[in-house]
Amino acid sequence: MNQHILTRVVQGDQAAFADLYITYRTPALRFCISLLKDEEEAENMVHEVFLKIWDRRHQINPELNFHSYLFTCLRNMVFDHLKKMEKDQLLRERYWQRMQNIREEEGEEEERRMELLEDAVNSLSTKRKLVLKLNVEQGKSYQEIAELLRISKNTVKNQLVKARQLLREKLDFAAL
Repeated sequence: MNQHILTRVVQGDQAAFADLYITYRTPALRFCISLLKDEEEAENMVHEVFLKIWDRRHQINPELNFHSYLFTCLRNMVFDHLKKMEKDQLLRERYWQRMQNIREEEGEEEERRMELLEDAVNSLSTKRKLVLKLNVEQGKSYQEIAELLRISKNTVKNQLVKARQLLREKLDFAAL
C-alpha cells in the first residue's frame, strides 16, 4: 500500500479508506478465520478493526508499515476475544457447579426434612398416626375415616388437629 493512499486516509478521505479496506479485507479475514475458526466472528473483528482505524486515522504514520500495524491490531483483538471467551466459559462452569451444589444441598435438606417428618409421625400415638395417614396419604374425608374406624367425625377432626399440631411443634423444634 503506498504512502499516498495512507496519507489521504489520515486526512479523512473516505474513498482512500475504501481502497484501503478493499485491499486488506480478504487477507485480514483469512488471518482472523485461521485464529478464530469462526467466519462470522472473524468478519465482525475485521469490520471492528477497520472502524477503529478510521476513528484513529490521525494516529497512523503513513511512513510506517501499515500491513504490520493492521495485523498486529487484529492479532491483539483476537487474543482479547479468546481470553474473554475463556473467562466467560470459566464463569459459566463455576455457575453450573454452584447450581449443582445448590441442587445437591437442597436434595440433602429435603431428605433431612423428610426424615424429621417421618420421625415426628412415628412418634404419634397409633390412633393419631392411623387417622393422619388415612387423611393425608389416602385422601379420605373425615366422614370416611370416621366410618372406617367406627369413631365420630368430631374425634377424627380432633385427632387430626392434635396430630398436625404435634408435628408442627416437633418440626419447628428440630429446625432450631
